Amino acid sequence: METGLIADSSETRRQPRLRGWRLLALAASLAFVALLLIRTFLFDVFFIPSSSMEPTFEPGDRIIVSKLDTEVQRGDVVVFDGTGSFSPYISGSPWVKDPVKSAGQWLGLVGSDTVYIKRVIGVAGDTVECCSASGALTVNGQPVDESYLYPGDATSDVEFSVKIPEGRMWVMGDHRSGSMDSRALMGAPGGGMIKVDTVIGHPAFVAWPAQRWGSPPE
Repeated sequence: METGLIADSSETRRQPRLRGWRLLALAASLAFVALLLIRTFLFDVFFIPSSSMEPTFEPGDRIIVSKLDTEVQRGDVVVFDGTGSFSPYISGSPWVKDPVKSAGQWLGLVGSDTVYIKRVIGVAGDTVECCSASGALTVNGQPVDESYLYPGDATSDVEFSVKIPEGRMWVMGDHRSGSMDSRALMGAPGGGMIKVDTVIGHPAFVAWPAQRWGSPPE
């Protein structure tokens, strides 16, 4: 009789523990699904790997990108998928090729091979030219106030004149001397014009490092 009581007592103790682990697993699964939905439709996180957007964004910044508004206007900073344009030779699933790196990119720990952040200089119908007699960038013949440029940078070391077709945009980095942007693709298919429908979203704020936390400058 005593042996049976001990066995029953042990089984009774195991059942609440098992229920507790099941509830924990269910909560973790629901949290993961919620995170996937948020990052797919609302907000995502990206790592800035280079200096191409200094001083607006610095290498090592982790930014939260809003996917709620993908409309593109002149002067906007946008995050976009450069597959087929900025990254013409990358194909196939990155998760299959390099799952560890892909996981780091998803977590915002390393930069992406295909996702870029640039400033929109021209949209459909615009004529973007560089440079004027004073060295300025012009859009539709009007000089652009580029107070966001990296200190000491020239507007561009490449002269160009482009007309933006429907559904495309012309993008450039704020750190012109350190940015690969539309200027580098003028001889490629599309002539450096990036498809508007590749826009993922707009940077909402800098999440890390802590000393740079907050809304990014315009």
